[in-house]
Amino acid sequence: MKKGDRHNPAILERARDMRHPLTPSEAKVCAAVRNNRFGFKIRRQHPIGRCIADFYCAQAKLVIEIDGDSHAAPDQAEYDAVRTEWLEQQGYRVIRFTNEDVVKRFDEVMRVMYGACTVRTSPPAGRGRAERG
Repeated sequence: MKKGDRHNPAILERARDMRHPLTPSEAKVCAAVRNNRFGFKIRRQHPIGRCIADFYCAQAKLVIEIDGDSHAAPDQAEYDAVRTEWLEQQGYRVIRFTNEDVVKRFDEVMRVMYGACTVRTSPPAGRGRAERG
């Protein structure tokens, strides 16, 4: 790992590998948010610790997951819950959509994503500047 890198090289490589090919739902979301068209920089297959977020908005500390059919399996659902809990403990917010949501309710998915991006998280206690009223 180079000085200044914060991610495990194996996780970075896995994230790069996961960027192609995109699922049809990921491709649709990616096209909508590419090049700041969405008004926020959204990263695709972004590593956070040992996790790789499908999409990530750093401005809002928001993880956006697009779940396929395999996420309905009991073991996968349990894994997703543990992963979401860990991300939230690290100060991230997580929102999830299914592939079906993206295909059938794309405009609604985009509205929810945009709304979630506009809500910025507060810095952890003891960090950052105090808010002024």
